[in-house]
Amino acid sequence: METTAEEQLLGPLLLARGTIDRSALLRGDSGWLARAWANPSSRVLLVHQGRTLVRRTGEQVDAVLSTTADAPEGERFLLGVEDDVAYFAVAAPLPGFADADVNGRVVAPLGLRDTPEGEPFPAGLREVGALLGDRDAGLLVYAVALEAWHTTHEYCPRCGSRTKVEAGGHIRVCPEDNSQHFPRVDPAVIMLVRDERDRCLLARGPQWPEGRLSILAGFVEPGESLEHAVIREVAEEVGVNVINPRYLGSQPWPFPRSLMLGFFAEATSTEITRDPEEIAEARWFTRAELLAALRSGEVRLPPPVSIARRLIETWYGDHLTGDW
Repeated sequence: METTAEEQLLGPLLLARGTIDRSALLRGDSGWLARAWANPSSRVLLVHQGRTLVRRTGEQVDAVLSTTADAPEGERFLLGVEDDVAYFAVAAPLPGFADADVNGRVVAPLGLRDTPEGEPFPAGLREVGALLGDRDAGLLVYAVALEAWHTTHEYCPRCGSRTKVEAGGHIRVCPEDNSQHFPRVDPAVIMLVRDERDRCLLARGPQWPEGRLSILAGFVEPGESLEHAVIREVAEEVGVNVINPRYLGSQPWPFPRSLMLGFFAEATSTEITRDPEEIAEARWFTRAELLAALRSGEVRLPPPVSIARRLIETWYGDHLTGDW
């Protein structure tokens, strides 16, 4: 099937990249895992509260990978294999950056561009997801998602016993009832709604400052199809009726565990009735109106690393500036 011009512009999504083989069949092989960890060629990505160490060389940004011998103690997750090199993540504080703010997040003394070239710097996906190469972006998305799940699922939901990490970090097992628990992924639809004049609907949540606009999104409910979720969420949030949801692509969004499924949808009504708990403002934009609002600073768009930004640019027909 040939791809449309819209689909070609949408991809590649910056957090949907990756080059390694996830090697699922090796996760349960304890002997192989031990040999891979002892192999000097294996590499480790440290992850702590959603961040890792990166370093800048000119315009290039790379993840800092260590040998297993140099890795600190912490829970290990097998990320996969590429060119006979095994890649692991270890959940542990980042060396040299132990300070944390009141929310427990790593505090960085400088911005990435202010840090001397070659010096390690703690950064998360929002900051460097668009700057990393395909391999490193894939490794970091994977590691962040696994760390977030392990952090919040240490205990068995059946009996409350502390679970054990097995299968290279991809299962937690209860030692009391032997129940197995797997990493959680929450599907969410995110949709760009267009009316018959080909205007785009942008909105802002109550928690966002004025001018920070994006497209609508919401979680898929139990027993619901993706298409029904698109129609329901738009109607609930802004009172607009839509038809013909058309899937364009997906991107992991591990904040903490979402998978964003991107759609276009056609509006059959344009009157906006906001749910005030979900939406602070919502507006229709022509392409000219959006461009003018971006140039004046009245509107700011989601960052390039997000699928929301890519869907907006797909509708617009070109890349846009004006990030959050």
